[in-house]
Amino acid sequence: MPELVKLYIRQVLIGFGLAAVFVTALLWADVARLRSLIMATQGGWMALFLLFFFNGLVFAGVQFGISVMRMAEPENTDNGDDGGLREALLPRDGQLIPVKVEAEVAGPQRP
Repeated sequence: MPELVKLYIRQVLIGFGLAAVFVTALLWADVARLRSLIMATQGGWMALFLLFFFNGLVFAGVQFGISVMRMAEPENTDNGDDGGLREALLPRDGQLIPVKVEAEVAGPQRP
């Protein structure tokens, strides 16, 4: 199995595990009387499943996104170049150059 698929499956399992913990905490704390509503309703098990499932999808997506973004190569910061253009836009002595800016104003034209 490719490494990326293994990574995806691992992150999905972690995401659904976190969703289980989150939904359990929601029900334990009875946030917005959610536990009371689920227990009192005939189809409460369906609401509980959907709450777990959709939170699992969100948490799994976030987990996978974070893991993929962390796979990026570390930035080379030992040469002092941060990749910006600030040095190219500033003169060598460090003084800012005043720039005249003209803008057209939208609206009714006066004769």
